[in-house]
Amino acid sequence: MSTFDTEEIEKKERFGRAVEILRGLYPAAECSLRYEGDPWRLLIMARLSAQCTDARVNIVSEELFEKFPDAGAMAKGDISELERIVRPCGLYRVKAKDIKAISEAVTDDFGGRVPDTMEELLSLPGVGRKIANLILGDVYGTPGVVTDTHCIRICGRLGAYDESMKTPEKAERIISSLIEPGEQTDFCHRLVLFGRDVCTARSPRCENCALSEICAHNELDNKENL
Repeated sequence: MSTFDTEEIEKKERFGRAVEILRGLYPAAECSLRYEGDPWRLLIMARLSAQCTDARVNIVSEELFEKFPDAGAMAKGDISELERIVRPCGLYRVKAKDIKAISEAVTDDFGGRVPDTMEELLSLPGVGRKIANLILGDVYGTPGVVTDTHCIRICGRLGAYDESMKTPEKAERIISSLIEPGEQTDFCHRLVLFGRDVCTARSPRCENCALSEICAHNELDNKENL
């Protein structure tokens, strides 16, 4: 067996253990966006969440969906009104334009139903693989890795790839090879919660980390301190 094969087996074992530990910490793996079971709302909120916190999106979406309760209403909505409402989410002009265009496409091209394939989802304005995988996983039960900032950061610290990784598509491909398909959606939701509670970007609480035993970053720190 080659060194590469041995390393890959070790990584899979490491991430299998991470799946178990996070499942114990967060039994109810749920999306942080409060979309009330509506696929279109999840799609819109996911687009608004780019470079914005889920908490802020949840707040902004209350007024947004009160004024535009479905794709048809938003498709016909006034762009200036959309910009006003989503302004707190940042990049508001681009986001307002995208969510209106998404709603138009869902209404006109997909009969009011959010599409259920990667190819169709990627045809929507402002929708990349991260959002598409979120929709496929949460709405349609199709396995996929949602490479948000928490996912990329924590999986790097766990040793999936170099911690300097900044390419979501490459990170997705690597993580997908390490996590069983049926676990991928829930694993990503749990990483978001863990990333907020413990493994934060600026000051991770390594002393209280349930993943410290399998954390490559922690192992490296320990070696450097010897």
